[in-house]
Amino acid sequence: MSIVLQLQKISQEFGGLRALDMVSLSVEEGAIFGIIGPNGAGKTTLFNIISGIYTPTSGRLIYLGQEIQGLKAWQVARMGIARTYQNIRLFQKLSVLDNVRVGGYGRERGGFIGDVLTLPGARRQEKETMERTKELLDFMGLYERRWDYAVNLAYGEQRRLEIARALALDPQLLLLDEPAAGMNPQEKEELMATIRLIREQRDITILLVEHDMNLVMNICEHIAVLDYGSKIAEGTPEDIKRNEQVIHSYLGA
Repeated sequence: MSIVLQLQKISQEFGGLRALDMVSLSVEEGAIFGIIGPNGAGKTTLFNIISGIYTPTSGRLIYLGQEIQGLKAWQVARMGIARTYQNIRLFQKLSVLDNVRVGGYGRERGGFIGDVLTLPGARRQEKETMERTKELLDFMGLYERRWDYAVNLAYGEQRRLEIARALALDPQLLLLDEPAAGMNPQEKEELMATIRLIREQRDITILLVEHDMNLVMNICEHIAVLDYGSKIAEGTPEDIKRNEQVIHSYLGA
């Protein structure tokens, strides 16, 4: 399998505090790759680096063979990396449909002038965006709620809507930051099924940060463990379950 994302000795410092220390990872195409660790381990910092919010203090970030550290977030997104956030970030007073449609504009190339003048290319692009938006809402089980305001959705539905908006970018790599946070057991089961469908039916590689160990161990083929900004273990779920350092530092057994 080819490598979609490679982190080479990534470090991140904030005012002398080292949040990440020489972290290296390789994410294979088509993988569901999990990153776990206690609060403050550096997981979200790592996601912020991959998605272009932070530029690492040192190290190389390679996506599909191209170095991307230092690119702006919109450039990273346009290259095919989409993400969700630990705290849901929806446009609460927009409809479900418009939340996803807004996400779709991030992949368009029509330009401001074409939109203002409603040139044929812009109209065609708008039609394609609308069709894709409706298809994604159907895929995520939200089509019947498309005219509802996002604020009126149940919590689990809002999580699904945020994923749908990320998918509107047509990514090759999807970053999910604690997607199961706040969900009840039934919603978590549905989320696991959805993640598998995204990988299998949409051919998207998935990198997720999650605290729910049942979800991580049941859905990820490969897991890396961070602690105090360093990678302390990496391997299959069975490898991680047996790792003495992980048990002592995180699993608490």
